[in-house]
Amino acid sequence: MNTYKKLIAATALAVLAGGMTMGAASAKTFVYCSEASPEGFDPGLYTGGNTFDASAHTVYNRLLEFKPGTTEPIPGLAESWEISDDGLQYTFKLRKGVKFQTTDFFTPTRDLNADDVIFSYERQWKADHPWNKYVTGTSWEYFAGMGLPELLQSIEKVDDMTVKFTLKRREAPFLANVAMPFASIMSKEYADKLQADGAMNQLNQKPLGTGPFAFVGYQQDAVIRYKANPDYWGGKQKIDDLVFAITTDASVRYQKLKAGECHLMPYPNPSDVASMKADPNLKVAEQEGLNVAYFAYNTTQAPFDKVEVRKALNMAINKQAIVDGVFQGLATPAKNPIPPTMWSYDEATVDDKYDPEAAKKMLEEAGVKDLTLKVWAMPVARPYMVNARRAAELIQSDFQKVGVKVEIVSYEWAEYLDKSKDKNRDGAVILGWTGDNGDPDNFLDTLLGCDAVGGNNRAQWCNKEFDELVTKAKETTDVAERTALYKQAQAVFKKEAPWATLDHSLSVVPMRKGVEGFHQSPLGDFAFDGVDIVE
Repeated sequence: MNTYKKLIAATALAVLAGGMTMGAASAKTFVYCSEASPEGFDPGLYTGGNTFDASAHTVYNRLLEFKPGTTEPIPGLAESWEISDDGLQYTFKLRKGVKFQTTDFFTPTRDLNADDVIFSYERQWKADHPWNKYVTGTSWEYFAGMGLPELLQSIEKVDDMTVKFTLKRREAPFLANVAMPFASIMSKEYADKLQADGAMNQLNQKPLGTGPFAFVGYQQDAVIRYKANPDYWGGKQKIDDLVFAITTDASVRYQKLKAGECHLMPYPNPSDVASMKADPNLKVAEQEGLNVAYFAYNTTQAPFDKVEVRKALNMAINKQAIVDGVFQGLATPAKNPIPPTMWSYDEATVDDKYDPEAAKKMLEEAGVKDLTLKVWAMPVARPYMVNARRAAELIQSDFQKVGVKVEIVSYEWAEYLDKSKDKNRDGAVILGWTGDNGDPDNFLDTLLGCDAVGGNNRAQWCNKEFDELVTKAKETTDVAERTALYKQAQAVFKKEAPWATLDHSLSVVPMRKGVEGFHQSPLGDFAFDGVDIVE
């Protein structure tokens, strides 16, 4: 056995100890050095990409899926669909013979049917549904933030294999929306059993779906184990066992990758990319990221409720220094809230100029002095911000030049995401977004719409003019009209400055040479359906 094989075998045995046996000598174990622990395993409850990777993209499927490597919706659990002439009714024909996973904790007795689809949506939609509040302190953030409670008129079971959605108004991105992680289809039979047993929380701890991998076990903050679903409707995977080895430090992830202790890792340190490309045992995939990093003020709190204060602070931030110091060139400064690779991006936008002297004068004219600001820095690397602590330190230095004192704060990742949603939160939050469906609505409405206040809208910014523009854009399928409306919305955003837009980053994915079949996703997903290891 060569050194590489020995390292892989040792790693697989170590991470699988106590929960999974290797089985036949020919069994393949794929180890993914993931960057953070999942918040839970019910994708409807969360918005974090690492949580979706551990749940939606492994265990579950949706009515539609995105074609690997693209933002094109293709058939998933629904093999076909029809849209009414008025654009208000979507009728989905379900794929026959789709089986839910058989695990140590549940054995299904029936295939997927319309009841599962209706359950998966109604639990997020209806406040009186028994599963609507089954996890204390959480909410259906995506479902609500995208305005689906107000959009849906009804969801009907036409027959066992047909479901009809009726909308109150036209919604251009609807098909892309139902392909998103929050819309994953659960087993109603499994949920009914958990409810009868008084163990409803298990749905968020022991997931069970129709996807390519079945959940085996989770050791908190250490490892998640999956096995290939032998009954997967898309065919059994080429790898037998999938392991998420949770490794929060990018340098440690790189060392594990070099040593052959994992096959693929996300979010490398920019300073390591050149050496990764030079390593004959590795290969590096790259593409423009469909993302944005931002610095969100709480626009309901003084003095950040004043646009002139927000504009002044934006002018004090040296974004080029952040791009150079944090990304070492693997990013570009952002001026709009959507990335330049997305249709409807407004090239004509004029960015806030970096001008500390003008910023200082504007703050004085606004009557702001002796200001102390909390700057929230993420504890984990994300595709749009690989080192938020370093970015916060650079902003701290910038603000000091205009007389603003900064206290940098942070929390564990799940707590960070939760606390930053608080409408009464003080300070400004470094966060960002990678598009989930390739539509501008997924940025503009999801992150800045009035429905998202208290959720994904970390600026707590509800602007009537902006909201009307993005709502109107959803109600037409005319791309030219939608583009014009989204450009107007970007102009309102820039004028009102609820965020400082920081950067758009390049997506870099290093992996072992023997990895085949991995599709780098423009949506930032790490999904392993179709992946193989070739020696």
